[in-house]
Amino acid sequence: MSTTPGPAPMPELFTWEFASDPYPAYAWLREHAPVHRTTLPSGVEAWLVTRYADARQALADQRLSKNPAHHDESPHAKGKTGIPGERKAELMTHLLNIDPPDHTRLRRLVSKAFTPRRVAEFTPRVQELTDRLIDSFVERGSADLIHEFAFPLPIYAICDLLGVPAEDQDDFRDWAGMMVRHGGGPRGGVARSVKKMRGYLAELIHRKREDPGDDLISGLIKASDHGEHLTENEAAAMAFILLFAGFETTVNLIGNGVYQLLRHPGQRERLQASLAAGETGLLETGVEELLRYDGPVEMATWRYATRALTIGGQEIPAGDPVLVVLAAADRDPERFDGPDTLDLARRDNQHLGYGHGIHYCLGAPLARLEGQTAIATLLTRLPDLRLAADPAELRWRGGLIMRGLRTLPVEFSPSVPVLATEDPSGM
Repeated sequence: MSTTPGPAPMPELFTWEFASDPYPAYAWLREHAPVHRTTLPSGVEAWLVTRYADARQALADQRLSKNPAHHDESPHAKGKTGIPGERKAELMTHLLNIDPPDHTRLRRLVSKAFTPRRVAEFTPRVQELTDRLIDSFVERGSADLIHEFAFPLPIYAICDLLGVPAEDQDDFRDWAGMMVRHGGGPRGGVARSVKKMRGYLAELIHRKREDPGDDLISGLIKASDHGEHLTENEAAAMAFILLFAGFETTVNLIGNGVYQLLRHPGQRERLQASLAAGETGLLETGVEELLRYDGPVEMATWRYATRALTIGGQEIPAGDPVLVVLAAADRDPERFDGPDTLDLARRDNQHLGYGHGIHYCLGAPLARLEGQTAIATLLTRLPDLRLAADPAELRWRGGLIMRGLRTLPVEFSPSVPVLATEDPSGM
């Protein structure tokens, strides 16, 4: 009898254990079933693409549409793809759900308002928001870095960019909080929050048309009024997706990033020494490595086969949903040396954390700015920052696309605020 062990059995997907550490399961899929059809927790059947080369191909493949109209969905699956509540709120016409030529037109309009210059000019504001949030808990010696820091920072930042008045930003924080609970709130809460946000944005667009400012929504309106065409629904949907995509990814980038630095003290100390020396190089490569190692987006947003095609040797029927697993692709040993090792100095790091192709994340420069500012300021102002919980006790938010912690309790030596204390939403 042979004593050669057979292949390990396929791990179970989408359990609490899987959510805590999906990487061993993704390693199994990369090796044994790199393009794998599975039934998702919602009941929808979809293909998971896990190898880097296949993932990069799929992200740029125009035969994979972003438009849910191409989904050959069964009655029980209807409405279970995409962002919860967006269909009922008429918020479907945004960059994540459309293909060329409409995608080309809308992205060009947003690009005019979302320029690198605007992001660069926003740097002092992000630093001020970061310091004020740290000031709110620095004297206490403890905090939940998700709820008190990683969550509010990008909310207030994207609200400022969009032109949401300071007095309304706490409403946005409440709506956004409901949206990221992924079923953890009251029944129907997500759809209600999306509907409220949609109504508010429509009203804000009307006000900005009459009294424009130097903000993103005014920029969208100005672009549409100068020869381009942007309907009110498109403007509201665009503002909605910039808010939605512009905050949850950054919440998870900061939360996951700080968590991994606390789990890897040697790398964290190396970064702190670099920051103390006034260097920025390790911070820049480090944030990219944190995006690769345990990024905020586990799977790219939904794609649908417009016709039969082959990915990684696997035939995909027309109408089937395809989910590119960025978290698996970015740990592929065929592409990255030592993929399961966190190396903040990694140079060859063409990760897919911000996507690839025409749907590459438009807000990547802002996310990088917020991630670098948040992590550098935390490590500088709270040098003895440490976890205040057993990692095994931490819980990850449910959901398919995003990967992020529910809480991140930390402790540190209390210190003095650097700015006058006031509510960040009123800054």
